[in-house]
Amino acid sequence: MPVSAYMQACLHDPVQGYYATRPGLGTDFTTAPDISQMFGELIGGWIAYEWQEMGAPQRASLIELGPGRGTLMADALRAIRTWPAAQALDVHLLEASPSLREQQAVRLAGQRPRFLTGLGDIPPGPFLLFANEFLDCLPARQFVRDGETWREQVVGLDPDGDLVFGLDASDHDLQGLLAGQATAIAEVQPGLDGIVTMLAARARDGAPFRALFIDYGPDDRAPGDSLRAYHAGRQVPPLAMPGEADLTVDVDFGRLARLAASAGLDVAGPVTQRAFLAALGIQERLTRLARSAPDEAPRLYEGARRLVEPGEMGTRFKVICLSSPGLPLPAGFAAA
Repeated sequence: MPVSAYMQACLHDPVQGYYATRPGLGTDFTTAPDISQMFGELIGGWIAYEWQEMGAPQRASLIELGPGRGTLMADALRAIRTWPAAQALDVHLLEASPSLREQQAVRLAGQRPRFLTGLGDIPPGPFLLFANEFLDCLPARQFVRDGETWREQVVGLDPDGDLVFGLDASDHDLQGLLAGQATAIAEVQPGLDGIVTMLAARARDGAPFRALFIDYGPDDRAPGDSLRAYHAGRQVPPLAMPGEADLTVDVDFGRLARLAASAGLDVAGPVTQRAFLAALGIQERLTRLARSAPDEAPRLYEGARRLVEPGEMGTRFKVICLSSPGLPLPAGFAAA
């Protein structure tokens, strides 16, 4: 089977997949909301500001894709609870894990979140969508250069019945998709096309929207062989623990930007997480929190450092915003 089918089965099989069977989901990785409350608080400020920039609609949907334990959404809404936007936003969550949906329902009980089964369930009208470390879980096809053509990498069984990588016999003409790709292996996430197609359709409906994506990956080339697996906080071979380990790949932000622009969406970024959080005022927020809780200052400084330092998340993570046409440049993105 293609690597993308392997990822899909391992992560999303309803009976044996990672998201269906891991009751302690969240111990295999640490995300920005877990590192510091400031991450979610700044996203909350961004949401409130962009709601205003969209014309302050009386009702709008606030949508998070892959909300984990609900920490990011809870921090964001707490930060803006006294702002007018908080009274206008209806919370929607797209989550594959039954266990995490239970945790989200408890943590966000006061918001009465509605759970979506797919992107097609997003209600009509204006919306603000955000996703942190969601795109990296979209299954990726892997292609290996073979002379002037590309062959797809697949997963199968060796004579002993163990999972191994191999190559499909067919050649693939991917010059239009992977033109200029210098590495011997390249990854393509078909799910990016689906997200852009959905957003482009919503743009044609006429209601304003913003879609903010934060994840890791390059912005100047297709990722090479980036498939990784994590279990209990450590990296393991991708074929070693199917259904028991989290699988992830780098996101091709350059391709996402090109797809969105070709579909007629407004594109801001990608920019580094460091630049984005700095523009939203993480330094000012850190100073204010440290002054109000001096005993917590070391923890707060360490959290901010991990979010913005180049050796941590600062430059490896990118931020991109896709919008319906005609809105002002979103906060956090400097004019080109």
